[in-house]
Amino acid sequence: MELNRRTVIAGAAAAGLAATALGTGTAQASSGRKPVKEYFGTLADGTKVHRWSLENGGTRLKVLSYGGIIQSLEIPDRHGRYANVSLGYDDLDAYVKGTTYFGATIGRYGNRIAKGRFTLDGRKYQLSVNDGVNSLHGGKQGFNTKVWDIEPFTDGPDVGLHLHYTSVDGEMGYPGTLRTRVTFTLNRHGDWRIDYRATTDRPTIVNLTNHTYYNLAGEGSGSIYDHELWLAASRFTPTDAGLIPTGEKAKVKGTPFDFTQPKPIGRDIRTGHPQLVTAKGYDHNFVLDKGVTANPEHVVTLRDPGSGRTLKILTDQPGVQFYSGNFLDGTLVGQSGHTYRQGDGLALETQHFPDSPNEPSFPSTVLRPGQTYRTTTIHTFGT
Repeated sequence: MELNRRTVIAGAAAAGLAATALGTGTAQASSGRKPVKEYFGTLADGTKVHRWSLENGGTRLKVLSYGGIIQSLEIPDRHGRYANVSLGYDDLDAYVKGTTYFGATIGRYGNRIAKGRFTLDGRKYQLSVNDGVNSLHGGKQGFNTKVWDIEPFTDGPDVGLHLHYTSVDGEMGYPGTLRTRVTFTLNRHGDWRIDYRATTDRPTIVNLTNHTYYNLAGEGSGSIYDHELWLAASRFTPTDAGLIPTGEKAKVKGTPFDFTQPKPIGRDIRTGHPQLVTAKGYDHNFVLDKGVTANPEHVVTLRDPGSGRTLKILTDQPGVQFYSGNFLDGTLVGQSGHTYRQGDGLALETQHFPDSPNEPSFPSTVLRPGQTYRTTTIHTFGT
C-alpha cells in the first residue's frame, strides 16, 4: 500500500516512536527552522569551510560551503525512521582529496567535453583536461572545489540557502566571467528544490548540475541494484570508449536501457550489452521525452522496496545522466564507517547532454551577455 509521506511523519510523531538501535532516529512532524551554521574544517590555504543545516517538512539537509556539497540528506522510511540517503564523508580532507564528486555542485559544465575542446563564434577553446583526454565536470578545479559564499534565508514556510560563486574569465579555459547563484530550498512538504542562475560578460557555455549519490536504503547499507527506477526517456545517447556521446539518440526499447516501466536497476546491468561493458554499468545520458520545458516536469521515480522510500525528480532540463556507481571500488569509507563498493550509490544528474558544444543535434549550452541561465530541479520524497 502506498502511503502519503506527511501521513507517515505525522503518525510517527503522534506515536512518539523511539530511535532505533541503528541510531537512524524517528521522524517528527516539523516546520521550517532557521538555517544553522557551524565550522566544518580549514583548507590548506587557511580558508574556513562551514556546514549549514536545514530542516523542513521532515527533510534534513546539510550543505558545505566547500563545493556546494550536499554532505547529508536525511528522510524517513515507511515507519518514520530517518536515515541519511546520500553518500559522503565526515571530514573535509576526504572531500578535498576525493574524485567522486559526492554531493557536489558541478560547473561550469556538468559531464564530459571531448578532448576538452569546443568552438564558439568561430574561436577555439581548450579546457582543463581531467578525465583521460577529456574534460569532466568543469575540469581539474571545477565548481566542486570552490568555496561558495552562502546566504541563508527564510521565505514564509520555506527555508534555504543562496550559494554564490564568480568564475573569472579564463578559469579552467572557459571564456567570460560567470556570476553564478545556486539556491537550495526546503519547503513545508520537505521537497528539495534547486534553482540555478548565471550571467556572463562574454559568450560562454554553461551546464550546471548536482552530483548527489543516492541510496534510499541508507548510506553504507549496500547495493542499490534492488532499487526500482523509472525514467521518462525512450532514447539515450550511446558513447564511445571515452564515454563521449557518438551523436546518436538510440531507442531504449528492447535494450537494458529501457526504464520506461519501473524495474530493478540490477535486472539487466550484467547482460553484456556493449554499452554496459564500456561504462562498467550505467553511465549514460537519457534523452527525456519532454525535451526542454518552461517548468519542471516529473521525469524520474526511484524506489527502495525495503524501506519504502521514494524519490521523484522534476526538471526543465532535456536530459538525465544516470550513473550506477560503477567506479566505487571499496577504497572509500563513508559516514557510516562502511566502505563504498561498486553499485553502493547512484547519481541522477539533470542537465543538458554531454559534449553538447560539439554536437549540433544536441540542445545548445551557449550563454551570451544579457541572457540569464535559468534551470530548476525539484526532488520530492515519499514512502
